[in-house]
Amino acid sequence: MATIISVHSFRGGTGKSNTTANLTLLLAVQGYRVGVIDTDIQSPGIHVIFGLNEDQIVFALNDYLWGDCEIEDAAYDLSAAIPNQSGGAIYLIPASIKPGEIARILRDGYDPGLLNEGLQRIVETLNLDVLLIDTHPGLNEETLLSLAISDAVLIILRPDQQDYQGTSVTVEVAKKLEVPRVLLLVNKVPESFDLHAVQQRVEEAYGCEIAAVIPHSDDLMTLASSAIFALRFPDHPVTQAYRQAAARLLA
Repeated sequence: MATIISVHSFRGGTGKSNTTANLTLLLAVQGYRVGVIDTDIQSPGIHVIFGLNEDQIVFALNDYLWGDCEIEDAAYDLSAAIPNQSGGAIYLIPASIKPGEIARILRDGYDPGLLNEGLQRIVETLNLDVLLIDTHPGLNEETLLSLAISDAVLIILRPDQQDYQGTSVTVEVAKKLEVPRVLLLVNKVPESFDLHAVQQRVEEAYGCEIAAVIPHSDDLMTLASSAIFALRFPDHPVTQAYRQAAARLLA
């Protein structure tokens, strides 16, 4: 049975999509069949990190939600990106970047229950070991439903007071939904901070397992979401932290 992991943050700008993309690659390198779905339909973008161009996207998640295709028709095999072809696989289900499609979502909405049906179907159809859900920031109906079917939620936060308060709300909601595992990843930590002290503070504040504490990186900022960081910088300390997070998610 596949492990379903929601990657979430209370606010935007935490590095959620970059984290999701790097975890996907690092799990696939270990031989896992990994699916990743962009449910941030109002502001999609993870396909950019994977190098999937808009003109390559025939069907997107939006098309499935409006009954124009099956969920597997919107899944793109990106396994060629895996170095050394370890036997793993990557399937990405992007959300549409077309302004008209985004406007339709904002205007008409969609059935969140259908999204969850699609998540279950794609796990079976593609024989996935892991499904990563890149969620919309904040808490809304589809996010709550995604959390409810997840085996784990990875909450991304920065060392910022607004993030700390929002994360507290998200942790409580995840616990009320009885998500089996709630893990935190502290991202973009300034170089002047003591990483161990940050981890200790967050652990004590939330009573949750820390997947990783990731320092601010100029290399990551310079890459500017144009590629998967772990692929470009396999020995970088940030990649090591991503690798640690991947291992703890499947521990």
